[in-house]
Amino acid sequence: MTVVPVTSPDLEGAEVSWFAALCSDDYQFLGVPEGHLRSSWEHCSNIVKTAERQGFRNILCPSSYQVGQDTLSFVAGCAPITETINLLAAVRCGEMQPIMLARTIATLDHMLKGRLTVNIISSDFPGEQAESGYRYQRSREVVEILKQAWTRDEISYQGEVYRFDGLTTDPAKPYQTGGPLLYFGGYSPPALELCGQHCDVYLMWPERMEELAGRMQAVHAVAERYDRTLDYGLRVHMIVRDTEQEAREYADYIVSKLDDDQGKAIRERALDAKSLGVSHQAKNREIADDDGYIESGLWTGVGRARSGCGAALVGSTDQILSKIEQYQKMGIRAFIFSGYPHLEEAEHFGTRVMPELKTVSLPHAYGRVPAATPATPLGNGVRR
Repeated sequence: MTVVPVTSPDLEGAEVSWFAALCSDDYQFLGVPEGHLRSSWEHCSNIVKTAERQGFRNILCPSSYQVGQDTLSFVAGCAPITETINLLAAVRCGEMQPIMLARTIATLDHMLKGRLTVNIISSDFPGEQAESGYRYQRSREVVEILKQAWTRDEISYQGEVYRFDGLTTDPAKPYQTGGPLLYFGGYSPPALELCGQHCDVYLMWPERMEELAGRMQAVHAVAERYDRTLDYGLRVHMIVRDTEQEAREYADYIVSKLDDDQGKAIRERALDAKSLGVSHQAKNREIADDDGYIESGLWTGVGRARSGCGAALVGSTDQILSKIEQYQKMGIRAFIFSGYPHLEEAEHFGTRVMPELKTVSLPHAYGRVPAATPATPLGNGVRR
């Protein structure tokens, strides 16, 4: 198995995270909306609080224009109702003027006392169909301006999209020195270039292990040119039960009422529906076996009813633990899991798997871990 150099080679554990279904992406049966599972402050904040009780170290708060809630407002609302869990806020670059975004993120970081992490997104806006290179150039400039705002007293920037000269940044410094960790996903050459130069964690969607290893090697080669190393993360759905048979039966159950036309409509409403990453998730479904599996325990059925991350790990507690261990040996240090419905599946995973894992918060590039989430084990880390 190929092992890629990582920022945190001696990290004894993994950052195990859950998913807040802000974008109305919560179902009992995939593609069949239910009122009590639709995106709302009450429902989604309950997911966050449940994940915190179960010991998850971070939670991804996604972004969508079509459905759901505003991500940054939601994260702000979670600050006073949480104590230990980090919040991974998805930020669409260009949506907000970069200096205003820098101030907003800095404010959120203080509200959370350093429990903020940021997922950099480079998708189109409503009514926009921008060329990939432009979108990543825009994101690059946003990230570079954010870093100036968080580390300097003055911003002077001359880019293709943004130009500023001699703007003061006080009091826009975040709680965390240098700003929150930046998580990033993307497959195109401009995406890898941006991540390798400026971001901290390269996020991947589920594929066969050899495909994941190839993506890690590709972005590592870019980071190496800038004398940097990255940490790596995997965003994947989760179905864990006491036995493999029970898990596979539940996978079949959640797609048992899925109408293919409705699933297609859900996939195509996303602004990233035609992205390179989404096309690879679609390819997974094409090469899967008759039951939807592309390798042992990796099931592509979820992708029939959602854009983006389109596969789930399916198995018994021991099988899931073994799979996570294999990913960790590859160099993956962060995991973002989710399941349907999100509250119940957080509890299934939390009671079966979390006690067997050593969990940590990824260390900051400046050597500082957010104060409320020390990098120490929560579980006993012993396989039973």
